[in-house]
Amino acid sequence: MANLSVNRKATFNYELLDRFEGGLALTGGEVKASKKGSVDMKGSYLSVEREELWIKNMHIAKYAPAGPQPDYDPLRPRKVLVHKKELVQLQKKSQSDGLTIVPIRVYTKGDLVKIEFALARGKKNYEKRDSIKKRDVQRHMKEEMKRTRHGD
Repeated sequence: MANLSVNRKATFNYELLDRFEGGLALTGGEVKASKKGSVDMKGSYLSVEREELWIKNMHIAKYAPAGPQPDYDPLRPRKVLVHKKELVQLQKKSQSDGLTIVPIRVYTKGDLVKIEFALARGKKNYEKRDSIKKRDVQRHMKEEMKRTRHGD
């Protein structure tokens, strides 16, 4: 399994509750471009429409060796393939509990391009500040441990 793209802002902006995996329905050129790492999930989200799960605003760059593609839209909505039971669960929780469905990472599993996503609750500003503070404290402690270990 190789990570093709990771949405780092997802863990910062959201509290991730339940994680899911789904397949991405892509064209041939999109598969090759994504395997090359030309995927950007900044600002992307998932939504349930007409009993299907779609990812929106995910940018997959045009695959240059495929030749001219005049009508290619890098931000087009793409279908995410999940089990019916998971889809019903996602739809219920996102509507009733006010949760969003956030993409976490795109990766390969064998020859397939998969996406990991989660049901998430948006963090408040003070929660974001707390997570920054925790991260800084962890980094400082790690540096001190390194310094004391090498200082002996």
